[in-house]
Amino acid sequence: MAEDLPRPKRRVRYQGTHPRRFQEKYKELDPERHADELEKVRERGHTPAGTHRPICVREILEVLDPRPGEVGLDATLGYGGHAQEILPRLAPGGRLFGIDVDPLELPRTEARLRALGFGEEVLVLRRMNFAGLPRLLPEAGGALDFILADLGVSSMQIDNPARGFTYKADGPLDLRLNPNRGRPAAALLRSLSREALEELLTELSDEPHAQAIAQALHGQPVETTCQLAALVRRALEGVEEDPRGSLQRTFQALRIAVNDELGVLDQLLAQLPAALKPGGRVAILTFHSGEDRRVKKAFQAGLRDGLYQRVAPEPIRPSAEERHANPRSSSAKLRWAVKT
Repeated sequence: MAEDLPRPKRRVRYQGTHPRRFQEKYKELDPERHADELEKVRERGHTPAGTHRPICVREILEVLDPRPGEVGLDATLGYGGHAQEILPRLAPGGRLFGIDVDPLELPRTEARLRALGFGEEVLVLRRMNFAGLPRLLPEAGGALDFILADLGVSSMQIDNPARGFTYKADGPLDLRLNPNRGRPAAALLRSLSREALEELLTELSDEPHAQAIAQALHGQPVETTCQLAALVRRALEGVEEDPRGSLQRTFQALRIAVNDELGVLDQLLAQLPAALKPGGRVAILTFHSGEDRRVKKAFQAGLRDGLYQRVAPEPIRPSAEERHANPRSSSAKLRWAVKT
């Protein structure tokens, strides 16, 4: 009977003419049915909700020069944008390993890349941190022809309020790349002294108002992103500058600390020479001065020690056109090295 048929699901309702909240952007979150709508969003210089724009794709392809039959690693798979461009260049006979720590996004990325025709014989996916690179090498034949590491947080993580990566929407103050491991940012804040918090903000985000922000945050019950944002804004009352810079830097510093991002980067940099074949190429995309300094020093030390035959003399920056089309690329720096 007609009354036994399931009722069609109604779309999310929102106020005004355009959806503002992440959950309301039903067209952007369903790209297969609304591809035209996503293109309109990109043309406005925005990234559609639930997606990610790979940065410096042309420059990375030039540096890594992936060739037929080679075996490479995308150490930060994310949305799979870089992998999607690399994979066709490995045919015939090549393989790409893709790893990521995010248990929520990795299955979605795998489904997307498999649907594009990249089967298990050419694309091998593993959920793991790139600090565990040596565990992957036996499966890759002992060493790799090239390695890519994009250290930026993906737009899918930033845009989803439930992940707690942004001050622009309310959500739990989490900031973990793997929400199943470690402690969230709210717990980290509760454990820090005012002095330790000030040092964290200075060291991990170059925050010029670290002292005032640390004073405002210390001892306060901060459980959500909006609570944190309100306290940072209060700390900056009377300061004649846009508070958004300090908000971004505060969230960045907490995210780096929660995920020990600089610690695992140091492990990766130490492991790279042994993981590459002779003539192997590595490209690392950074978004923070602390990351870039580590990569620069490691590559230069490898050059002096004879581990690398060439390294990037200067970082490569996204083009003006890319920065305009994708403002989230503005802080990116790309460095590369070639093993002796």
